[in-house]
Amino acid sequence: MNRLARFMRCSRPDRRLLSEALALLCCARILIRAVPFRWIVPHLGRPMAESPVDVGEAQRQIALRVAWAVQAVASHVPLGFVCMPQALAAKWMLRRRRLPSTLYLGLQQQKECGMTAHAWLRVGDMILTGRHESSNHTVVATFARRRLRHTGHLLLRSLRNQV
Repeated sequence: MNRLARFMRCSRPDRRLLSEALALLCCARILIRAVPFRWIVPHLGRPMAESPVDVGEAQRQIALRVAWAVQAVASHVPLGFVCMPQALAAKWMLRRRRLPSTLYLGLQQQKECGMTAHAWLRVGDMILTGRHESSNHTVVATFARRRLRHTGHLLLRSLRNQV
């Protein structure tokens, strides 16, 4: 079955989530290529700050759905959505849903190619994007917003949109 047919068989909320992930992944990739990174950094959150490790079950489920959408699009669309666009897109999607997250930037020394960089995103105690390579890299920067206020109706509306 081709990708479009599989996409069309998804539920309407899943199609919306996947479409949002695709749009934000494209925006992130263009931003990274077109804008100097020093201009992006001030918009990532407070430097060397981290979001809370404890999140509620409802927030956890929303975060997992966002991670699924970003990873599904990144793996099925051949546009080279590597770690940084994935982390940025997921961060933006979570911010829209008022969920706190931490973006990590790390470096690793390798003999054959020198330094390699990696980005990953954490919500609560879960690494949503870039999990597999994150343990091999030394954290050099973190970015998080102040704790976002959650109001019951916004969280419920976000949950309803995810179902």
